[in-house]
This record gives sequence, C-alpha cells and structure tokens, in this order.
Amino acid sequence: MDKIIKQAVGIDCGKEELVASIGFLDSNFQTSIKATGAFPNNESGHKELIDWVNKYADQEAALQFVAEPTGVYHQRFCYYVTALGYSISVVLPNRAASFLKTLKGKTINDRISASGLAIMGLEKKLDTWSPPDTVMNQLKQLCREREELTEDITSIKNQIHALTSSSVYAGTTLERLQQRLQFSQAQLKEIEQEMKVVTTTNADLEQRFNNVCTIKGVGLITAITVVAETNGFSLVRNQRQLVSYAGLDVVKKQSGISINSPARISHRGNRHLRKALHFPSLAAIRFDDNMRDFYERLLPRHNIKMKATVAVQRKLLVLIYTIWKKNEPYNPKYLEQSKKTALTELVHDRP
Repeated sequence: MDKIIKQAVGIDCGKEELVASIGFLDSNFQTSIKATGAFPNNESGHKELIDWVNKYADQEAALQFVAEPTGVYHQRFCYYVTALGYSISVVLPNRAASFLKTLKGKTINDRISASGLAIMGLEKKLDTWSPPDTVMNQLKQLCREREELTEDITSIKNQIHALTSSSVYAGTTLERLQQRLQFSQAQLKEIEQEMKVVTTTNADLEQRFNNVCTIKGVGLITAITVVAETNGFSLVRNQRQLVSYAGLDVVKKQSGISINSPARISHRGNRHLRKALHFPSLAAIRFDDNMRDFYERLLPRHNIKMKATVAVQRKLLVLIYTIWKKNEPYNPKYLEQSKKTALTELVHDRP
C-alpha cells in the first residue's frame, strides 16, 4: 500500500446529524475515500465520531477536518475538535458547491457532500478555523440584535402612520402600537449602551475604536458593526479579500462578442457590512473633502450615483481596516494609497 501523506475528514453538518467521510492522499497523489458514517450532532455523537476517525486514521499523517457551515449547527463540533487539538477548516457553501461540480458524480446528498469535503481537504490548502474572539462575538450578536430591532421600529412607525392616516381606526390598536414602539426604543437604547460598555473593557480595544471613529461619517455603531462582523479582521489577509467578503468586489462577465455584461458588485458577501456602510458613505461624501472629490471623479464615468456611492463604501471599508490594523487616527494619505486600485476596478464602468 502506498504511503499516506495526508488525510482529511469531511463533515456535512445538520441539526440532528453529522455525516462524516474520511479520505486519504497517497504518495502517488491519488485520493480515495476510506469510510463514511453518520453520528448524532451532540456531545456523545462528537465523541463517537472522533473514535470512529481514530479507527481508520493513519497516526503518522496529518489529519484535517473540513466542515461546511449550516446555520449554527456546525459550531459545537468545531469547538469540540479544536479543544482536542485537531485542525478544522470551515468552507463557505458556495465554494464547496463549486468544488463538488468538478467531481464526477451528479447526485448530491449528505454522504456525497461529506466525501466531496474530504477530497477538498486533501487537494486544497484551506484556512484553519479558530474560535471567534469572545468580545467580538458578543459585539456581533448585539449588532445583529440592534439591526433587527431597528427594522421592527421602522415597521411599527409605518403601521402607526398608515393607521393614523386612515379615516377610521381603532384607538386601542394605536395604543398598543405606541406601547410596542416605546418598548422597542427603550430596548434599542439598552443595546447601544451595552455595546459602548463592551468596547471599553480593554484599553487597546477602546483606543482602536476611537481611532476608527476619526473617519468622517463613521460613528461608533458603524465601527463596531464592521469590526465585529469581521471578527476584528483576524482572518483578513489583504484589502481585496476584505472587499470580497463584504460583497463589494466588482465582477464582469464577458465571452466572445455576444456576452458583455456591465460591471457590478457581486453582492456575494456579508450583507450586514454593506448595510452598515450605506449611510456613513453618504455622510462622508457630504462632509469629507477627499471622499467628495473621489465621488465626483467617479460619477462622470457612468452618471449613476449609486455606483459612485458604492465605491465610497468600499473605500470606507478599506480605511476602517487600515486604521484598525495600524492603530492610528485617520490620515488623508490612506485615501491616496488605494485611489489607483479603486479607479482601476471601476474602469469597466465606462459607457
């Protein structure tokens, strides 16, 4: 038997069940799946899965776990194997689906998905998952709770407006809506206050947030949202990766003479980041001379205000990342450093 140089376990995560496949890469660079099994997605099932893996695993070869996130159902197993000292990679669903299309099979089910993830772990170099920072995880939960509550408040205000604008309405309905509005607004203040308290738990953390807030248009809530949604930029290697993660990267499809779609942002990323940067970009265009000049240079290329505004959003995101990493207040020179890149990305927007 050829020597095993790498082994990987693919995990398809579900609410009740984990489907696992263990595969090997031998010295001839051939991949194979050794076994596939299903285990409960609980603590006893996790232990059973590890025992099953040890039964087939080669003790001398590196072992890599690969999981595809399914809501929050993968998190408990990720924490479990990390605590045992194993390496695990969490692959985004769209990347896993694209890789599965390169395999020979046409049928997709949990077992095939697990086997595909195992082969992906053998053939690809994947980033290792690490538990999110406790403070960042707490801020992320608070930010998303605040976002949902803000949407509820807007909905209630719209209902009150529609009700009071009608010719006839029940007073008790209006009273209940007003009570809900007051309660939601009080909760919103509590959440925002808690967010501010969390950011002051560490002097370095507080200083970094204060530095980010020196950018015109970026307030504390925006800064917290961007930093928390990226886990403090812990896995961000460069600006291009960050822009792609936010779904603000420019994509264009062209083939021959018949397919030539206009350039646009991909939207394949974290929608919370894009939403958090919308109003700050408008404020930056209004109050920051550099951002306004940048916006006015881009606008004549296509005469579409939203495209130029999105470019400002992308610029703000990169600025926040740069200032957070450097731990320095905003300096206009940061805007000049990435000006050429942004203009290059938008060159295809010319009519």
